Parts: sequence; structure tokens; C-alpha cells
Amino acid sequence: MTATAGRKLAASREHQLDGLVGPTHNYAGLSFGNVASTRHAGDMSRPRDAVKEGLAKMAAVAGLGVPQLVLPPQARPRLDVLRALGFDGDDARVLSRAAKEAPRALAAVYSASPMWAANAATVCPSADATDGKVHFSVANLGSTFHRSLEPADTDAALRRLFPGDAFVHHGPLPAGPLFADEGAANHTRLYPSGLGTAGLQIFVYGRGDEGTTPTRFPARQTRAASEAIARRHRLGSDRVLFLQQHPEVIDAGVFHNDVIAVGSDRALLWHERAFLEPDAVDTIRRRFEAIGGDLLSWRVDEAELCVEDAVATYLFNSQLLSTERGLVLIAPRDVEAHAASRAVVERLKTQGLGAALFLDVRQSMSNGGGPACLRLRVTLTDEEAQQVHPGVRFTDDLHARLDGWADNFYREELAPTDLADPQLVREAYEALDALTGLLDLGGDFYAFQRA
Repeated sequence: MTATAGRKLAASREHQLDGLVGPTHNYAGLSFGNVASTRHAGDMSRPRDAVKEGLAKMAAVAGLGVPQLVLPPQARPRLDVLRALGFDGDDARVLSRAAKEAPRALAAVYSASPMWAANAATVCPSADATDGKVHFSVANLGSTFHRSLEPADTDAALRRLFPGDAFVHHGPLPAGPLFADEGAANHTRLYPSGLGTAGLQIFVYGRGDEGTTPTRFPARQTRAASEAIARRHRLGSDRVLFLQQHPEVIDAGVFHNDVIAVGSDRALLWHERAFLEPDAVDTIRRRFEAIGGDLLSWRVDEAELCVEDAVATYLFNSQLLSTERGLVLIAPRDVEAHAASRAVVERLKTQGLGAALFLDVRQSMSNGGGPACLRLRVTLTDEEAQQVHPGVRFTDDLHARLDGWADNFYREELAPTDLADPQLVREAYEALDALTGLLDLGGDFYAFQRA
């Protein structure tokens, strides 16, 4: 018997920690391998719409009775990074020179990519860890420059939001190709008879030490990174499974596993080309049954929905939530508008799906992230939840105040040429300074507040 199996487990609930879209949300096409990101490079963005779409999604989730939390945006632009790259002088000079000499670097330090909290970290509930603690491992995000700027601030934010002794915080794995880690976007947890039970954690990687790899786009998650996280989180061998993502779907734009498969509770929604191993889901079923689970498997065939349409509509990047109404799918409106994707959802309703909600997250979708990209799942017991920073609990009142905050501080439109405007820097910092008051985070949350 494992230490987990022998421990009395408290009832727990899955919380959704959503990244709040930052005021510098823009389309720069920085994410190679992300088809939507590349397609919309240079388009005019709408930051105010983006943050309000995210808030509306949080409200919909909270309305289902699912606990909802808010992850603050990171401070952007990162002028310290531009100065480290050799651009000196006052802010206006730094921005002007960078716009002329290194526009990609300028776009990178403005990126609002921390909004996609699914890449922030991988989280292990206390029910699964042999030490009975909730573990966070911050993703190192080394595959792209703009996202490699996130880990230190993500680590600091998670420590501030989850400060109690119930939580163990691990910094990012060592940077470099061997331990490339993109967080929970490549991780799924299934649990057999309730959130208070120990579950099966499935890590999906794109690249191992040997074997088939994609040829067009990079594999962003390595097996070595996933194995290291499992060790950190003190997972017993009976509670973890490592599977390889199919290289061909990575080359088709499936840059993370959550673009081609999603699981929660006892259900797994997956495309037939999601995994390299032909018997991958049979293996999941056997391993799940071994810990008392009964897998609800929803397979989508290529003939029913091709990979290209799955990527275009982000059906699999929907949130799958366990609610009092049963399993609920939070899907982008693009799914509803696409005949084949919508037909898949209608079929699922006859096979155990309780309901589907179609929400507008167009601003995030155009930058390459659907509903599931915007959230990190954090399963907590009631006692653990009491240790979460109270200011980030999503309520109707907080929603109203954040809507008003966005109206006051966010631009309606943002063009690529606006990134050279020093006024945008001041506006962004003023917005975040005000936000720390709304979320009761103190006046030292951001580096610019401490400077």
C-alpha cells in the first residue's frame, strides 16, 4: 500500500485560477508553432475587450458553483530587459531605439502572455502527494523568449497567493532543452470517486531522449521535465503515467497537449491522433481502473473532426468542469459556429456530458489561447482553501470592481506602433498599481512598486 492510499483524505474541490489579461495585450506573433498567434501577428488588439472577456468567463465558471480565483497580470513592459540588451537612456529613448533596432524584443517585453495561466505551473493536490502537501512547480517556459521572462514573477505571485504551510512551492526546472517545461497545458489529472480521493496524473511530453520528434515545429515539453516534476511532487509510481504526444499533430499546430485532449473528473475527451502510442488510452483506462476509477472516454475521430479544425476551433482547449449539473464543457464560440465541432459537443451530451456553455474569448483565441489556456486548476481541501489569499477570490462584487478598473485603465485598441509610446508604460503601471489595491496585495507586489 502506498503512503497516499494509507492516508485518510479530506474532501476537496477544484479551483480555477485564471490569468487576468494585462493592459498591454497585443498581437505580435511571437509563438512559433502556435498557428493563431502567427496568423494574427500585427493585427490591432482590443485590451479592454480582452480583459472583460476573461472576466465574463470567470463569472460563468463561478456561476456553476466552481470556486474561481484571479491571478494578477505580470508587469509589462519589462524595460529592465531592454536595458540588459544594451538600450540605455530614459524610458522614451529605450523604447524608441528598441522599436527601430529590435522590434521583436520590444514586442516580447510588452507581451501579455502570462494571461495563459495553464502554462504558469503544474499543481499536485495533497491527496496525491505522499507528504500530504499541495505542490506547485513553476514552468520554465524556455521555448520562447517572451515567455521565458515569466517564471520568476510567476513563482513570486503563487507564493503570495498560496502562502500557508499547506503549500510547497518549487521554482522552475533548470533552463535548457533537456528540462523544457510548459506547465499544466501538458498535464491531466483524473480521479476515481470524488475530488477527495487520490488520482492518476498523466504527463504528456513531445520529446524524449530518443524516438520520433516533430520536424516543423518544436516539441515544447520533455519527458525529463515531466519526470522531474513527478519526483518533486512526491507522486507514487501507481499515480503517474507518461505518454508522448503525436509528433504529427505538433507539426499541425498542436503546441500543447491541451489543444488536442482535455480531461477532468473521470472523463477524457481526446482526438484519435493525440498520442503517439496507439494504445495510450487503453493504458490510461487500465491504470485508472487499478486505483478504483471508471474511465469515461470520449474519442473524436479524424473523420469526425480533423486536427486542423480542432486547432482552428479549440474544441479540446475547452474547460471540462465537475459541477452539481454534472460535467460541463466551457467552450469558445468558435466551436458553436463550426458545424463539425458543434456536432461533437451534441454527441457528447448523449454520452455523459451534462451541458456546454459557449463563451466569447475572441481576443485570447486570436493570440492562440482558448478557455483552458486561461486557467490553472488547483484542487484544494476546505482547510487548504482557507489559506489562499482572500483578495483573489472571484465574487460578483470583485467582478464589478474589476470591470470598472478595466474601463478606467485599459485602452480600447492597441496597434503595434503604440508599443513605442512612453505613455503606454505609465498607463500600464498605473493600472497594475491600482489592481494591487483591489486585490489587497499590498504596495510591494510589483518590482516597479518596490523601486
